[in-house]
Parts: sequence; C-alpha cells; structure tokens
Amino acid sequence: MTAAGAAVKVAPVQPESQPPVSRYFVKSFGCQMNVYDSERMGDLLAADGHVASEDVKSADIVVLNTCHIRERAAEKLYSDIGRLRKPRADGSRPLIVAAGCVAQAEGAEIGRRAPDVDVIVGPLAYHRLPALIADARNGRAVDTDMPAVSKFAHLPARRHQGAAAFLTVQEGCDKFCTFCVVPYTRGGEVSRPVTELLSEAEALVASGAVEITLIGQNVNAYDGGVADGETTLAGLMEQLAALPGLKRIRYTTSHPRDMTQALIDAHATNPKLMPYLHLPVQSGSTRILKAMNRAHTRDSYLATLERVRAARPDIALSGDFIVGFPGETEADFRDTLSLVEAVGYAQAYSFKYSQRPGTPAATMADQVPEAVKDERLARLQAALTVGSHAFNIASVGRHTEILLERPGRKPGQLIGKTPWLQSAVVNVPGARIGDLIPVAITAGQPNSVEAVPLEPKRAAA
Repeated sequence: MTAAGAAVKVAPVQPESQPPVSRYFVKSFGCQMNVYDSERMGDLLAADGHVASEDVKSADIVVLNTCHIRERAAEKLYSDIGRLRKPRADGSRPLIVAAGCVAQAEGAEIGRRAPDVDVIVGPLAYHRLPALIADARNGRAVDTDMPAVSKFAHLPARRHQGAAAFLTVQEGCDKFCTFCVVPYTRGGEVSRPVTELLSEAEALVASGAVEITLIGQNVNAYDGGVADGETTLAGLMEQLAALPGLKRIRYTTSHPRDMTQALIDAHATNPKLMPYLHLPVQSGSTRILKAMNRAHTRDSYLATLERVRAARPDIALSGDFIVGFPGETEADFRDTLSLVEAVGYAQAYSFKYSQRPGTPAATMADQVPEAVKDERLARLQAALTVGSHAFNIASVGRHTEILLERPGRKPGQLIGKTPWLQSAVVNVPGARIGDLIPVAITAGQPNSVEAVPLEPKRAAA
C-alpha cells in the first residue's frame, strides 16, 4: 500500500502483438465461370481478414481455381503445385488450395499425386474456404460436396472494382454432351433468383461497373430460380436494363437448344444488350453432333443463326469447335470448315478433343490420332483467323463507342471493347480506364481494330 500523496510508478502498457498479415493469391484457369468464382473466393478471403497479393511469390495462401474440360488444363494444376511446394529462401511455402472442377472430379487423385496440397474444395463448396483454411492447420481439409443449399447465400458482398463485371446467373448443365465433364463437376442446371441477381447487379453498378456479362454453363437456360421459375434470360435482361448507370449487357455461354425466340427478339428490342452472341456448335457434321449428344443438327444451328441475324443484322457471332472427336472423318471435318465459311464468325475458340475420364466419349471406338487432331486444328484455326480478320476489316468506317479497359503496349495507347467485343486500340488524351469513348474504326487487324476518338455527337453505334 502506498502513502497518501506518494507518487505511484505505473509500468508502461505494452501493446499487444498483432498477428502477421496473411496474403492470398488466386490463380484462375479456364472459363468466365472460373473467373467469377475466383473473384468471389477473393471476396471470402478478404472478408476473413486476408489481404490480396499482387505476386504469387509473396502470398501465404495460393488458390488454384482449376478447369477440367481438357487434360492439358488439369495437368497445369500439378505443374503449379510442383513449383509452389518448393521451399522459398526463408524455408517457408504457401498454403496450397486446389479448387474448382479438377478438385471436384479428382480430389482423391490430387491427394495421392500432390500430398503438399492443404485444401481441396469443389466449385459448389468454395463458400466454406475460410473454414477449410482454418481446418488445414490440423491436416488436409477437403470439401467436394454438392450441397442442396446454394453457395451464393453464404457469400459476402462483392468488392468489385472496374468498369466491366461478370455475374453468375445460372450454374450446372443437364445436357450431358458425351465429351463433357461439367454435369459431373458442377451438377444440374440451377438458376439464381431474380431479386438476388438484381441486388448484386445494383451493387456492381454502385462500385463502378458500366458493363455486366451474365454467365452460366448454359446461361440461356436461365429460368428465374426456384422462387420464380418463370423469368427467362430475356426477362432478366429487361429488368437489368432499367438500372441507372448500367450501359451494357452481355451473356455467355449459350446452348443452341435454349436459344428461344424471346431471347433472339431481345437483341432487337433491348438497347443495352450488345450485338454479340457466343453460340457453340462444336462440329459442322450432323453425324458427329449426334455422337456428341448435342441435340441440334448443322441445319438447325444455321437456322437459329438466320433468326438471330434477322433480329440484329450487325450481330457478331462467336462459337466453340472441337476437332478430332472419336470417329471424325476427313469428310466430317470438311463439314466443319464449310460451316465456318458459311457463318463468318467474328471470333471463335477451337480445341482438340480431349478424353475426360468418366465421359461416354472417352471409351468410344475410333479415337482420332493426335497427329491428325493437330493437323485439323491448324487448318481450322487458319480458317477462323480469316473470318475474324474479315469481320474486323468490314468494321472499318463504323462510328461507335468503346469501353476503355486497359493500357496498350505503347505510351498513350488504351485498349477498349467495341459493342461487337472487338479489342480496339486508341489514343485518347485525358481518358481513363472505364470511360465510354466515341470512336471511328479506322483499320482491322486479325485480332483487333484500330480507332480514333470522335466528338460525342458524331458517335452512332
């Protein structure tokens, strides 16, 4: 006890030690769905107190969000794991998360081939990522369930920054193409409720998005979700078009059998819907399409495109192609080349057939030799390049608007997207990323166009 009035010596309060900041890095493979999922996993980790890292080498947590469509894409996972498990200069290594469709389909195989992986999580369970990372302190954590409850209800608010954003409206697939693993890794077709999507879109616009791309494995199968069950994709886009501040709407990827007249008509009636359609065909041979279980023929596909062009004559068409599907003959492949010539794609994606374990096509007879696939892919890509170059050249003289997205290679250059999803190179002093700029297209290259700025009153898409 101290005497009254005596000075009391108080020991200084020591600040509590703060735990070191944990940094994360998310690498995305494959489709736009994976890009969206990667963004949402970043949102989850940020909400859990982690900080994004610009560099994988300085990250404490590395998430590899995988694609299972082709064998090469799956093998990239193991290559990255091999690099990440090597000790850094200080002897540490990051916590490694294998996420996405490869994790869903090959979780046990990942555990066997890559014992250094700490977390394995499928695309329908990634909302549990923070909990799985915490569990991984006591050994590998795995969740590849396909829960009945939608993951979207458990995701935090979007942290989107930028002028263009993806918005998942539908997941899964009921089509069961014989070459595809998606029904087994993403489950059946499920649509998100309209109210939930409008709320997320409003938040994206509030954070600066002026363009939203609606995405899904079969986005045009959208049906309003369980609570609605009636709103079509066209109806959803009509409601989105009413959002102030939203200037552009896109959607991908569609299936030919779900290309309804209402959706086709939306290209003529919805002023914010961009004149671009990605509609995969996979082959120009009806015989091969039947073997693929695509549920459309060459003629029905071409008839659908005729209806689309009748509604929007200036539309840019895009597609997906697989060469070397089991049993594909030279005559079948020439049917694909002739379809490419008939359609005149503005752009397209082409791949060699890849055997995916568990799919019917993997065990079909008449597997095409790799050398034949290589030769056909080269011929197809040459034909597609001719088509995209022709489309870009035909755009010369158009007055339109581009959405500036990133800096170009040269000082002062900016790269923007036209309504037809062309990359446009332009110099606009004082412009910023995210601006919509009126331009005239002055030159067409194989993979881009060149443009010059216009006064606003002269732009007319």
